[in-house]
Amino acid sequence: MSSTHKKPPGRPRSIKSHQAMLQATLELLAEVGFDAMSIDAIAIRAGVSKTTIYRRYTSKEELVADAIESVREEILIPDTGNLQGDIDALIQNAAQITLSPLGRQTVAMIISSASSNAQFAQIYWTKYLQPRRKTFAVVLERAKARNEIPTDLDSDLVFDMMSGIMLYALIFQQNSESWTIYVRRALNLLFRNP
Repeated sequence: MSSTHKKPPGRPRSIKSHQAMLQATLELLAEVGFDAMSIDAIAIRAGVSKTTIYRRYTSKEELVADAIESVREEILIPDTGNLQGDIDALIQNAAQITLSPLGRQTVAMIISSASSNAQFAQIYWTKYLQPRRKTFAVVLERAKARNEIPTDLDSDLVFDMMSGIMLYALIFQQNSESWTIYVRRALNLLFRNP
């Protein structure tokens, strides 16, 4: 019988190096934009080799999507006992993330990059938007069970509409009311029973 030798695992991945990669990616994204940044520049800024980056990521798009996700807060599923309270909690959470200077800059970069780079758009859709759509569906399913909204209401479509309203209000700021009030007022129209 021959003995099989297991290859010892490689060096463990460094959390510090990973954080440096993510931070360098965000900094370069803000400074030069998605198209102008390179893996070489990220590696130099982070103080790591390109090989270190490629051990974790298969592409620049994937690294950028992960870097963006790293500055986002965890997905929280509010459960206040009613739809209005849950929506208010979602709006407040979105406002804290989106209305900061970094949040505004990140949204601008996402829109610009996703509209010109299909691979980035797909990765961002998969890593960021889809998990949030699923979370939002839980909120609406609870509201359906409480008979607050029609049972045939399409949660994915409502999520898309809510996202559109939030982006519109962020880009075309209303002088007469705050972002949160505008978004809340617009969403109330969506949930109004006929």
